[in-house]
Amino acid sequence: MLSKFFKLKERQTTVRRELMGGVVTFLTMSYILVVNPNVLGETGMDRGALFTATALATIVGTLLMAFLANLPVAQAPGMGLNVFFSYTVVLTMGYSWQFALTAVFIEGLAFVLLTVFNVRELIVKSIPPAIKHAIPVGIGLFITFLGLQQAGVVVKNDATLVGIGNLSSPNVWIAVIGLVVMGVLFARKVTGAILIGILASTACGVFLGQARLPEESLLALPPDIRPILLQFEWGNIFTLDMLVIVFTLLFVNLFDTIGTLIGIALKAGFIDKDGNFPQVRRALLSDALATTAGAALGTSTLTSYIESASGVASGGRTGLTAVSVALMFAVALFFAPLFLMIPAAATAPALIIVGLFMIATVAQLSFDDITEALPAFLTIVVIPFTASIAQGIIFGMLSFVVLKALSSRYRQLSAPMCVIAALLLLKVVLDCLMYG
Repeated sequence: MLSKFFKLKERQTTVRRELMGGVVTFLTMSYILVVNPNVLGETGMDRGALFTATALATIVGTLLMAFLANLPVAQAPGMGLNVFFSYTVVLTMGYSWQFALTAVFIEGLAFVLLTVFNVRELIVKSIPPAIKHAIPVGIGLFITFLGLQQAGVVVKNDATLVGIGNLSSPNVWIAVIGLVVMGVLFARKVTGAILIGILASTACGVFLGQARLPEESLLALPPDIRPILLQFEWGNIFTLDMLVIVFTLLFVNLFDTIGTLIGIALKAGFIDKDGNFPQVRRALLSDALATTAGAALGTSTLTSYIESASGVASGGRTGLTAVSVALMFAVALFFAPLFLMIPAAATAPALIIVGLFMIATVAQLSFDDITEALPAFLTIVVIPFTASIAQGIIFGMLSFVVLKALSSRYRQLSAPMCVIAALLLLKVVLDCLMYG
């Protein structure tokens, strides 16, 4: 039944590989159970309720991706989007967290409409092939950078922004051991190399005192979600601020999701010879419905997680991988201490390895034509340097249109591409007004 529904034979995978891929994806993204409540909790929201809402929203969004789109992609509250929710909308602009949740809910409904009318799918098809191939490379560098940060190899430096960390730190060696284990296992073609590497790093962390086995009871009921459930505020929705907030959420989530889906689809081989992604409409609908449900549960915008690439690298190819991720988050609701004992340094090598796999599409890029090469290059470098997939796509698309137009190659620009570029330019202007 599983094989038939999820098309396991068609995608040349097995139940074991799918479940293994789900476990790896969960381990690399489980940090959201800790980080999201802490970020949104700055607004005064109940942190215990946020833990439950984060887990439930992730389960709902990931199951939608599994059963609607049959993709090995997990969804959870997006990093960056939750920071915008807390620090911009609430703490800077002075609105209540209920108002911010209402904006997320409206954004979700808008996304549903845009998906139903094929607007989001049209945007995906309008992205030039050079940008499509550049996106996974930029994402690969981005998640490698995140892995190096988690390991303590790269740290903040006031003089040069980033610098080398303390290489004698236990966290560095935890990550190095995991990276070596993964590299050797991949070389020997051992199934589950990433998961085994994470477990080896965790064991090393326990030995070095950077991780502790849980002392308290492992089993506990999840915190009550009612303090943040369905807490909307409709009084001030017809304001310019609400329009700008919803517009910002729409654009960031749109291009984060598109970038993630394209990157993972290319890695998994889901994009056909014409550059089309057949499941994209169902994937985008899953994303829209997940955001709407997440707002109702009491959390910020949901998005497709690039950490899903770790599960794909471990063999995940279908929605069964996403089902496995959802099941792990369901278990985590009741066994949080067990899952949260895994240190960040133990999952860092997984991100580094996946980064290596993601940059392979650079071989598809042509550097002979500057009007193609420069936009692709800007996409690649802006993603890791700004920690934003959306910003990388914005820079890439705008530069592509401008270079083609000014080089008398405007015939290579489609009407939808020009419209998207105009909207992206409007987004840049609104950002300048908001933060300037």
